[in-house]
Amino acid sequence: MTAARRATDTLIIFAVMLAVWQILHRIAGDTALPAPKATLSYLMQMVPTERFAVNAMTTLLAFSFALALAYAIGLAIGVWMGAHRLSGAVGEPILVALYSLPKIVLYPVVLLIFGLGISGKVAFGALHGILPVALLTIGAIRAIPQVYLRAARTLQLSPWQTVATVLIPAALPEVFTGLRIGFTVTLLGVLLGEMFASKQGLGSMIMSDMQLAQSEDMVTVTIVLFAFAAIANALLLWIEHRLHRRV
Repeated sequence: MTAARRATDTLIIFAVMLAVWQILHRIAGDTALPAPKATLSYLMQMVPTERFAVNAMTTLLAFSFALALAYAIGLAIGVWMGAHRLSGAVGEPILVALYSLPKIVLYPVVLLIFGLGISGKVAFGALHGILPVALLTIGAIRAIPQVYLRAARTLQLSPWQTVATVLIPAALPEVFTGLRIGFTVTLLGVLLGEMFASKQGLGSMIMSDMQLAQSEDMVTVTIVLFAFAAIANALLLWIEHRLHRRV
């Protein structure tokens, strides 16, 4: 697909979304869903404010810590269980069962352990991201041709050298898919943590606006989050496609 075709498709999608938004606005009214034009005008006024900047930085800080933990722990678990067959056979079903469990039911436990501060949001966000990163890394490591591992043993590489020079490079395209998915669900986990047990952050702003029936604030924050997630995911997807082409 050419760049021009992708740009055209993107514009069509945005046009359809705006049209659907306008239709829903006419059905629901200003109280439930402000019009697109009014919301975009309000967005330009709200984003430069100190209130928005403070809450956005709070969310960004918590998300950065959570994503770093999700990537580090998820990759470590994935490489270990993917390379060690017995550990994978025992641990993978447990990870799959945890992945299928709605994480929100674990939030009270997370709060009891980590408290109501930033540590609770970071832990809850990381909990969402660790599992998809680990599971997709396990599958990627297992799919590596055995000849690579035999070559590593022939060269007498240490376990760390094997991981760094053989396993990760060979599995990188599939591993990056897990990192991309982990990015999205980690952001979701942090926002959920802010919605239910935080006084700062964009998730907390959404809940506060919902309670006060401030629909313009709520929709504006949602648009900012959507734009951030869409741009980041598009960039990660572009990198992922580049990695797959090199294989």
